[in-house]
Amino acid sequence: MQVIDASSIIYAWDNYPENLFPKLWDWIADEIAHGRLAIPGVAFEEVGHKIPECAEWLKAHEINRLPGSASILAEAMRIKGAVGIRDDDYHPKGVGENDLIIIATALEHGAELISDEQRQPNPPKEPRRRKIPAVCAMPGVNVQHITFIEYFKRAGTVF
Repeated sequence: MQVIDASSIIYAWDNYPENLFPKLWDWIADEIAHGRLAIPGVAFEEVGHKIPECAEWLKAHEINRLPGSASILAEAMRIKGAVGIRDDDYHPKGVGENDLIIIATALEHGAELISDEQRQPNPPKEPRRRKIPAVCAMPGVNVQHITFIEYFKRAGTVF
């Protein structure tokens, strides 16, 4: 199973509209139907706030919305500490609370995370400025991650 972040499904929705790329969206629907693609509950809520039509599409295709749990929240808190965030002192250019929950959800489920947040080949010296991919790559987190384009390229499906 792979876990998709709001950034990736919104990227797909904006750049590959269903009416112009119906076979791509049929493939995504098939990934959902076969349990190969899920979304953390907090990411689904983000999608609903930003693009309600996309959230409705996901809901209509019965995407597995992975709920939070005590163990996911504990893991998010552990990662938060590793990033150096104290209390609610998040850096505006770094991961936020939902991002930490999304990473922790992927980790909890042993899943690869699909995220289109900006990659930082040279992570900032200030850990609080790290985005999802840089946090995923941190020692002690080690969540495999790819972008939406890498996700469907790797599938090798011709659309």
